[in-house]
Amino acid sequence: MPSSGSIPASRTRSKLRIAVLGSGAVGGYFGALLARAGHDVRLVARGTHGEAIRAKGLTIKGPLGEFTVRAPAPETTSGLDPVDLVLLAVKTYDNAAALPLLPPLMGPETVVLTLQNGVDSPDEVAALIGPDRVLGGAAYIATSIVEPGVIEQTGTYRRIVFGEVFSPQPDISARVRTLVETLAAADIEVEGRPDARVPLWEKFVYLAPFAGVTGASRQPMGVVRADPATRRLLFAAFAEVERVGRAEGVPLAADLLDRISGYVNDVPGSMRSSLLIDLTKGKPIEVEALQGSVVRRAARVGVPVPIMQTLYGVLRAAVHAGT
Repeated sequence: MPSSGSIPASRTRSKLRIAVLGSGAVGGYFGALLARAGHDVRLVARGTHGEAIRAKGLTIKGPLGEFTVRAPAPETTSGLDPVDLVLLAVKTYDNAAALPLLPPLMGPETVVLTLQNGVDSPDEVAALIGPDRVLGGAAYIATSIVEPGVIEQTGTYRRIVFGEVFSPQPDISARVRTLVETLAAADIEVEGRPDARVPLWEKFVYLAPFAGVTGASRQPMGVVRADPATRRLLFAAFAEVERVGRAEGVPLAADLLDRISGYVNDVPGSMRSSLLIDLTKGKPIEVEALQGSVVRRAARVGVPVPIMQTLYGVLRAAVHAGT
């Protein structure tokens, strides 16, 4: 284990210094749980949401109950002390503004855990602070900001799966195991993996096509899976992305597409991708981190992805049209 980028075990027994970059629906939720557990959390947030957190705290509502935490919520990281852990949870289209906020937070042993959609985030962060400081993670949770300073959870799922990205090992690394214990103690459902590329790609194989098809069609999952032609399109897109991952050398499970099929059949028909939600609200969408990343990676490894290429073009056109 490298000396840098390792959380001191002595600190996890008391409390960690944590910064959340992107304290919105996902980052704010996990940051609030960590603050409630007694950790020293900074919720970096801008706009009306950040103003509300600074004025009255961050409130979490949902089936698991309601609570409010009071934590510093600076607009920027300038002037902040280094931390032990950074949770990177901004939308990927904000990375150009968010990633430069990392250096002031970096101490000798700081670890950055990426919780962004797609599979590009660890590489982008590593290019700035070095690969030995980066852990890659996938978040599974349904939350939304219902008003500034208030995050509402749908259901009870609150899961993070993460691990080493640049130094996969036969077993879970010591720093991943230590962080698993810390997150679990904060009531976060958490799983450590020896190779974070696997859970990142497991989510990516599902999310990039799901977001692409629901976004391009402007329809929720129930409509997409009920129409035979659209359902075939969706599953063919899953297969395209899986082939890209395997061509990159990611050891994806042989039954991944079968598991995705079961998930598609089981989720509520009203389920919409965050890309579709953002698109209907006229907000930026993560087309480059999802469909665009598939297309670029496919070109590098020589795997044809005609469906994902089409979805990418349609969604880019929608963004440019402002619809």
